[in-house]
Amino acid sequence: MEKLVIFDLDGTLLNTIADLGTAANHTLAELGLPQHTIEDYRYMVGNGMRKLIIRALPCEKATDEDFVNETLTAFLRYYASNIDTYTEPYPGIKEVVHDLYDRGYKLAVASNKIQAGAEKLISTFFPGIDFVAVMGNSPGFPLKPDAAVIEYIMQRAGVTPEHTVMVGDSGTDIETARNAGIPIIAVSWGFRPRHELSSANHIADTAEQLLTLIENY
Repeated sequence: MEKLVIFDLDGTLLNTIADLGTAANHTLAELGLPQHTIEDYRYMVGNGMRKLIIRALPCEKATDEDFVNETLTAFLRYYASNIDTYTEPYPGIKEVVHDLYDRGYKLAVASNKIQAGAEKLISTFFPGIDFVAVMGNSPGFPLKPDAAVIEYIMQRAGVTPEHTVMVGDSGTDIETARNAGIPIIAVSWGFRPRHELSSANHIADTAEQLLTLIENY
């Protein structure tokens, strides 16, 4: 039976936080609102772009639906044009992906990033890899931790949960895997503190460890 590895994107395959934070700060600055450090954004991302904007806005603005919508539109416009200015793969991760692909693993991405953004980043940083699916925030699919996107990917790949493993960097990813009935390997190099990852099946501290852990499934 072929095996399937489903990767989260931000904080797992790619370090995207500087571009996300820069785009958010650019939008806030245009509105004359307080900005945040790039480090602060590590705790705002992971639940979709709308939630990122809500968390970045002052409390009195975050409850104004029209203002949130306008701010999100401005953010997405800027981010789409500057999505890969500072983004880069984590050390060794490209080699892991290529190694798995060359050995016949089926690979996929499940992200809460906008669909077009997820597709652009994967095609930019992982050319030549034929992913079974690159799933971002798409119509008809609720955001993680809902398991719908994972179930869709497994169906598309023709692989059962028993032969699937997820790789992510957050509690959201762990909850997603649990909801889908599949094991998860958490990576410690992402956006969340290690204590948030304690309920994962395993934690990888390096790309080499990640590869070994995947091979054991």
